[in-house]
Amino acid sequence: MRLVNDGRVFEQVSDAVDEVNKLKGQVAAQWDEASKFDAKKDKNTFRQYEEACDRVKNFYREQHEKQTVEFNVRVRAEHKRTVHARMGIWEAMEKLNTLVDDSDPDTSLSQIEHLLQTAEAIRRDGKPEWMQVAGLVHDLGKLLYFFGSEGQWDVVGDTFVVGCKFSEKIIYPETFANNPDSKDPVYSTEYGVYSPHCGLENVMLSWGHDEYLYHVLKKQSSLPMDALYMIRYHSFYPWHREGAYSHLTNAEDQRALEAVRAFNPYDLYSKSDEPVVVEKVKPYYQGLIAKYFPDVIEW
Repeated sequence: MRLVNDGRVFEQVSDAVDEVNKLKGQVAAQWDEASKFDAKKDKNTFRQYEEACDRVKNFYREQHEKQTVEFNVRVRAEHKRTVHARMGIWEAMEKLNTLVDDSDPDTSLSQIEHLLQTAEAIRRDGKPEWMQVAGLVHDLGKLLYFFGSEGQWDVVGDTFVVGCKFSEKIIYPETFANNPDSKDPVYSTEYGVYSPHCGLENVMLSWGHDEYLYHVLKKQSSLPMDALYMIRYHSFYPWHREGAYSHLTNAEDQRALEAVRAFNPYDLYSKSDEPVVVEKVKPYYQGLIAKYFPDVIEW
């Protein structure tokens, strides 16, 4: 049998090998590497609450007056025993799309646009698929608004610890004056019902979309714990941005802090990006959804 060298076939094979080697060299960025997409953005234009409109200020006044220990205990018990809906992730995104977040001074975009902006920014920076998925779903807990919430005050907005003194590092701290817990002989003390360095797993955060979604997905997804940290604590700005609650956190919370700080720029600074063409990116994200979630989730 005579073998004949075909130069064209050799070039095709060689090109294919080169392409594979090139792809091998494209190592995904580590999840905790600094974000790149926002390098040229003016960070000082975001979270300007002193310049926020009355809609935002009125929202926080209501939230701060009504997020009590009694409310938080009751609402957790109610949601623990109730299934509000059964639907997949993309359907949930579409359902959420009619909500505009009254607590957000940075955008009036629809929710699906914000979710896709966040995910796309993470994707552009080459971060792992699971982190892209965290960006895609991180606000789906806002479905609470359609599940019998008492308004937006128990769905959106920055979160904070209840059961101890309200931190001065929470935005508009003066608006807690009419919260009955601020005058309670236990809840108004530095440690309240908690012990020093008990850890965030053992404190109660104000109820909202972060906490709700965390509990939904920790049992109904294959997302890693770092993604769940990003989801659970992304609105906990007094902690991850302002450094509050060091007297309650412990060494185990450091990993969570690293995770949410790695995620935060994508959630916050992608809001000024151009809107994403939904139908163009939908097939890509539906593929990722299938990797991490069942077809139907109980909400």
